[in-house]
Formats: sequence, structure tokens, C-alpha cells
Amino acid sequence: QVQLAESGGGLVQAGGSLSLSCTASGSIFSLVAMGWHRQAPGKQREQVARVTSGGSTDYADSVKGRFTISRDNAMNTVYLQMNSLKPEDTGIYFCNAQGYGTPFKRFDSWGQGTQVTVSS
Repeated sequence: QVQLAESGGGLVQAGGSLSLSCTASGSIFSLVAMGWHRQAPGKQREQVARVTSGGSTDYADSVKGRFTISRDNAMNTVYLQMNSLKPEDTGIYFCNAQGYGTPFKRFDSWGQGTQVTVSS
């Protein structure tokens, strides 16, 4: 099994910054991609940002230019730097990791989520 440990988040005023981190541990052979999703109250979960093992990134249109995702492959850790935060960025942020474990079996794991609240 693969476990994800998230940290960061909290309360910030609009225009402020927060950072999130997530470390994967367990029976990992290869981490193909890691990313962040968020779920706002009353809304469906949406992908915020994703980074592959090769460094390719993908962002939701709503966060482009404000959020930056990065990854430390050696530490199996993904980071999300969030700048110029808006009240609509409020939600629970979930870390996601996809890859192959040992024995060679595909996994798609989720963290428990961390709250991000942006006040206006």
C-alpha cells in the first residue's frame, strides 16, 4: 500500500500565499504522477495541478499563473505553492499519487485532505 502524508494549508487573506506538501511512502516502485485536487463546499472535486515523473505539469485554468507545482522525485514529495489566493480557492485540497508498487501493481492513492481557507 501507498500512503500519502499532507502538510500545509490553513487560513489566509485574499492575495496571500500558502504552500502544501505531500510525501508518498510505502511499497513504491515508480511514481508516475503526483498532483493536487480540491473540493469546495457543495462542488465536485476538481484537479488543480499535476506533475509527472518527467517534470511535465498541468494546471487548471483557474490557477494558472498563480499556483506552481513541483516535485522532489528522490523524496517522493510534491509541493504546491499557491500565490495571489482568492476566496474561490477555498476548499479541501487532496494529494493524489499514481504509479506502480512492489510487486508490480498499479496504484492510485489519495491523501486525507488539508483545508485551505481564503478570507475576503
